[in-house]
Amino acid sequence: MSEAARGPGLIEIDVREFGGKKDGVRQESNDRLFFQLFVFDAAPGQSGDAVAKQLGELLTARNISGVVYADANGPRGVGLLTWSYEPTHFVENVRPLFAEPGLIDVTFREDFTMLGRTYSLGYEPDLAHVLFTRPVNNVLDEKLGWHVWYPLRRNGAFAKLSPDEHGAVLKEHAVIGFSYGQAGLAHDVRLACHGLDAKDNEFVIGIVSDKLHPISHLVQTMRKTRQTSEFISQMGPFFVGRVVHRTVGPSPVPPSA
Repeated sequence: MSEAARGPGLIEIDVREFGGKKDGVRQESNDRLFFQLFVFDAAPGQSGDAVAKQLGELLTARNISGVVYADANGPRGVGLLTWSYEPTHFVENVRPLFAEPGLIDVTFREDFTMLGRTYSLGYEPDLAHVLFTRPVNNVLDEKLGWHVWYPLRRNGAFAKLSPDEHGAVLKEHAVIGFSYGQAGLAHDVRLACHGLDAKDNEFVIGIVSDKLHPISHLVQTMRKTRQTSEFISQMGPFFVGRVVHRTVGPSPVPPSA
């Protein structure tokens, strides 16, 4: 965008996501994938398992991509994860699910509502894979039945770091996460939620595994990093879900990708 196009005194704004170069050209995308998590309790007199079953059937009938969870920390608790590159999907398709009998009387646990968007770090070798394919593959992998989701917020001191310090802090975190993934212990879904979270959190993190212990171990290991120990001002609450239903709906990749 030229200075003239911006207008005098205005800053240049670029909302694209960037990756590394492919065939000599830096990858870019103006699309991203949105994920939304709802957590709620079945109404008194209802079984959480019955509500989860009904919700899974509705997702299948309406061709909505999603994951339904049994809440490991709540006997009547249920979680619903859905995604789309078009955020109106959550209002037009997901929201009406809770007008159905059996779902209209559930009690939402608002602290566990999470909404975020995929993002890039700027050097990914396959930008489309990072933004659209990898996160969906992780949550839909039939072998990975344990999912933990939580929001977090950094403090202002992190933003004041020099570019070199900033990179070193993020690299330490990334190396740990990549190591767990390469070992087949746990995989993550990283979402930005600036301005999308009721409590001003900045990121939503999902960690998925075939066992619960490696997820807890990864979170424990991350606590020792400089980013977590010095620059995280708020983390959680943590939703611990066991997958009871998955629906594979429309492709998560936008036509422009």
